[in-house]
Amino acid sequence: MSTPHISAKKGEIAESILLPGDPLRAKFIAENFLENVTQYNTIRNMLGFTGEYKGKRVSVQGTGMGMPSMGIYSYELIHFYGCKNLIRVGTAGALLESVKVGSIVFAQAACTDSNYASQFEMPGTLAAIASYNLLEAGVNEAKKRELSYHVGNVVSADVFYNAAGTALKWPKMGVLAVEMEAAALYMNALYANVNALCLATISDSVVTGESTSPEVREKMFTDMMEIALTIA
Repeated sequence: MSTPHISAKKGEIAESILLPGDPLRAKFIAENFLENVTQYNTIRNMLGFTGEYKGKRVSVQGTGMGMPSMGIYSYELIHFYGCKNLIRVGTAGALLESVKVGSIVFAQAACTDSNYASQFEMPGTLAAIASYNLLEAGVNEAKKRELSYHVGNVVSADVFYNAAGTALKWPKMGVLAVEMEAAALYMNALYANVNALCLATISDSVVTGESTSPEVREKMFTDMMEIALTIA
């Protein structure tokens, strides 16, 4: 059983899966955290792996950038491969000064400027929210590890280089950070009645202009990855 984007056979993908945007981050997670690893996907170089974390079977799949790409991969993983717990592990830009670079944001909900929700033909505005059981477990794990974290709203933007600078309007409503995938993941999960959560490490700040190098980011992400693997 394969799709246009995933070449896995039935049963090769676990019910619990981590979803980094970068396929090389998926490879990093598989090589550094999982045991008994098998690679099930190389289509479009969007790498996918299944292994064991502390005896628990878990998969990790790169999803690319933006809501259209996340929409495709999460839909196929849910509807064709039976994934029940989908956890995005990615990066975000802080929109509030109190959200520091290196901290972790748990996206309780995801606003968006995308038209993604129109496909569901709802008679109003759909609230794209996380699954509480995963959110609670993730926050408890962050507390246990004494990590710097925030819980709240993020915005999933359709445009990275925004000519109008509209991202700066979201902080007025208390939105913590901007990223590009969570809303699509949450909507797909809500539609299919499965669990989803987005964890994002703050890699830069729209407010202060602070940013990190790719090398530093890779080291910072370790805590986020371990939380996601623990609760998956």
